[in-house]
Amino acid sequence: MNRVEKAALIEELVQKFSANDNFYITDASGMSVAQTNDLRRLCFERGIEYRVVKNTMVQKALAQLDTDYVPFDDSVLRGFTGVMFSGEDSNAPAKLIKEFRKKSGGESPILKGASIDTDLFIGNENLDMLSKLKSKAELIGEVITILQSPAKNVISGLKGSGGKLAGILKTLSEREN
Repeated sequence: MNRVEKAALIEELVQKFSANDNFYITDASGMSVAQTNDLRRLCFERGIEYRVVKNTMVQKALAQLDTDYVPFDDSVLRGFTGVMFSGEDSNAPAKLIKEFRKKSGGESPILKGASIDTDLFIGNENLDMLSKLKSKAELIGEVITILQSPAKNVISGLKGSGGKLAGILKTLSEREN
């Protein structure tokens, strides 16, 4: 790969990291070709982009961004590196990794690090916690449900009380006649 190709790859990575608030850095070393193909297929089916990239290219791309990704340099960007870009669904790659491990019966791919809305998570021990994170859409849905709940209670109370009140008024009017 010559300098022009490297510069183009770095620029492409800068655009990917800028466009995706959520990305995971994994280590899939030790996986067979068939397992790697299964992982790529699963990523494609779930709308997650998976790319194997040289560590220096990732470091140079992350260095051009506004967020401080220096903690990734020493501990995360070593050895085999695959990057998963997930768009707005922050927990999709973590769920995918857990599912893939369960299906394949192995420990790969290993989560080396993740960036969720510029918060950094380093180490495979964060995988369970990241898989339980709620996506933006799930959180918005919960907030809407919470906001609607009091209004629904008031409406149902008025409907129930309104029926009782109408019955009482009808009974009273019949007594007067």
